[in-house]
Amino acid sequence: MVHKIVCFGEEYLREKAQPVTAITPEIRQLVEDMLDTMRAARGVGLAAEQIGRSESVCVIDIPESAEKPECVEFNAAIPMPLIMLNPELSDPQGKQRDEEGCLSFPDISVPLTRANQITATYTDLEGTRHTITAQGLLARAIQHECDHLNGVLLVDKMSTMQRISVAGQLRRLRQKS
Repeated sequence: MVHKIVCFGEEYLREKAQPVTAITPEIRQLVEDMLDTMRAARGVGLAAEQIGRSESVCVIDIPESAEKPECVEFNAAIPMPLIMLNPELSDPQGKQRDEEGCLSFPDISVPLTRANQITATYTDLEGTRHTITAQGLLARAIQHECDHLNGVLLVDKMSTMQRISVAGQLRRLRQKS
């Protein structure tokens, strides 16, 4: 089921996600709904907060064609879609700067610097804990979605000048909420 995506201005996006303590039919349905919603919006990632839910769940689906060639092989063992319950990030390495957008900030994208490589530990839908290391766009998407789960938004990562340049768009999004 496709849900409405919560946009900037909704205080709900600022709340920290609650850990998933059991993998129930409701959690499985939430994941399916999130994948449907992300795909319908033509995104590459979605956190539960973005559809008004508080569980620590995010989904990511990076098409191979969108990834830098040098990262495709590095990330090859990571299955897509990537479903992460209770993700935790560690060991950021290097830097990458690229254009970044967010489904909760429609029509806004800015160049942001993030770690080029990260390690993530998460639980899958079978209850198994995994640790992966990702690079490139996949690393960026994981960092972005984990930010959402911690109440950190795209606007928080922007420089003062970037915020000023999109101030009108941000004001309109706030007014719609």
